[in-house]
Amino acid sequence: MLLLITGMSGAGKTVALKSLEELGFFCVDNLPPVLLEKFAELIRQSAAAPNAAVVVDLRGGPFFDDLLSALETLDEREIGYLLVFLEARDDVLIARYKAARKPHPLAPDRPVGEGIARERAMLADVRRRADQVIDTSEMRPEDLRALLARRFAPAAGGVKMRLHLVSFGFKYGPPPDADLVFDVRFLPNPHYVPELRPKPGTDPDVAAYVLDRPETGQLMNRLIDFLEFVLPQYEREGKAELVVAVGCTGGRHRSVAVAEAIARHFADRWPTKIIHRDVDRGRRSGEDA
Repeated sequence: MLLLITGMSGAGKTVALKSLEELGFFCVDNLPPVLLEKFAELIRQSAAAPNAAVVVDLRGGPFFDDLLSALETLDEREIGYLLVFLEARDDVLIARYKAARKPHPLAPDRPVGEGIARERAMLADVRRRADQVIDTSEMRPEDLRALLARRFAPAAGGVKMRLHLVSFGFKYGPPPDADLVFDVRFLPNPHYVPELRPKPGTDPDVAAYVLDRPETGQLMNRLIDFLEFVLPQYEREGKAELVVAVGCTGGRHRSVAVAEAIARHFADRWPTKIIHRDVDRGRRSGEDA
């Protein structure tokens, strides 16, 4: 696999390249586009056929203007690649530049916003060519690293996809990185049983109250059947980690019990981890669960 990374200055290309290097990619930063064809041929002819990632951006100065013609050459030579474009909102980019206390490369003695506007215009055609566009506006560096791992780790090393289960409370909002979200607020709520209310969904009595109900049994059958189908499909598409979120009102009882049951079912076939994000949150605040 050959990944070509480009995009807006400040959108995370350095983090992306470092993350791909950690995934086992052979990485090159700031390669002039005129050298892309030769580099791609070297990768293709390598006996080990390494996965490679190249950052091509405006730091190349006038050389960057050759990127579109270099991509056309790769297409004509039938050399496979994936063009990944990183971007972020203007206000986010400006804030990042201010935090780093450095000028924009296209506006060294002008306001950062002017440089961003020029860069967007210069990159418009390249963005339209992109196979994947990743908006990092709401991402921390660790979020971008996790996203790249989910998309490219299997290609990098043939690693089996990990199943990550998160229980949560809707009153606190769903996990932003969830790939699938299931709402179990329709199930009977142990919160209204006085002897069960103080206990979390990991408690055997609470789990039995939730899981032994006929409606929960029907739900579990459907969820398991669905996940049995989609897990191999997601892995085939290159995901390294599938985040499955299960939510109830407060994230203490029903979602915890259901997430635990799903984890037990798949743990012997998929690397599985589970996080109960809000299990203690309502108890600490005295809120409803």
